[in-house]
Amino acid sequence: MADIEEEVNLKSGSLRTDKKKKRKKLLLQEATAAEMAEIEEEANMTTLKEEANLEPSDVRMDKKKNRKKLLLKEAAAAEKRGICYLSRIPPRMDPLKLRQILSQYGEIQRIYLTPEDPAAQIYRKRAGGFRGQEFSEGWVEFSKKSVAKMVAKMLNGEQIGGKKRSLFYYDLWNIKYLSKFRWDDLTEEIAYKNAIREQKLALEISAAKRERDLYLSKVDQSRALTSIRERIKKKQKVQNELGMASELAPEQQAPKVIRQFPQTRPVDNAEKSKPRLSKDILAGVFGVS
Repeated sequence: MADIEEEVNLKSGSLRTDKKKKRKKLLLQEATAAEMAEIEEEANMTTLKEEANLEPSDVRMDKKKNRKKLLLKEAAAAEKRGICYLSRIPPRMDPLKLRQILSQYGEIQRIYLTPEDPAAQIYRKRAGGFRGQEFSEGWVEFSKKSVAKMVAKMLNGEQIGGKKRSLFYYDLWNIKYLSKFRWDDLTEEIAYKNAIREQKLALEISAAKRERDLYLSKVDQSRALTSIRERIKKKQKVQNELGMASELAPEQQAPKVIRQFPQTRPVDNAEKSKPRLSKDILAGVFGVS
């Protein structure tokens, strides 16, 4: 019986070892398959990236040529466009309303309206007026120069019109065609004005900071002087109470403030220039010996 039990135990042990080995093999196969799939995915991604980055020279040349063509087309179209200048924008008119009114005369590309001064806007709001954004002047770009010239000649000085209920019925057009003027000139001018404004603001802020620092330094000096004077007074009181002479060092004494005022010197030129009579002549006239 003992021999049989030993044989059974050996067989069960061998079966367990075989199962473990099979499990290890399966796990290794699964791990290798997953790793291989990940490696293949990474390789595919790298190839796609390389293909996207490393384009052939022909494709690059074609892209450059297309860009040049687009730029040339835009430049040619910009030369054909015309710009009109509006010296006055009616109250409560915005770019959308201006486009609606002027688009009936021709195709409009771009519109730029300069906002009013913020100080004037604040004053108007405080006075109970219109609380929205208003504009002072503007530029309108038409797709054709001939249309821009025609609009400027036809509308300058005329009534805006429309329905009588509209807010712009009684306002007049102040419009002028700008010859040899491009939209790039406008953008450059706006950028230049903004840069100047920023420089002025920076200078004003620096000057204000200097004034503030100087004022604070003076305040600190005055506080220090007042504290010194108070201490000197306290010491003098203590010495007077004790009957001692107040002999303080010159450094501890209160600083004397000497103020100098400009003085005008007397003019003696008038007295010197006056002729004076001698004593002999006066004695002969009055008979004084």
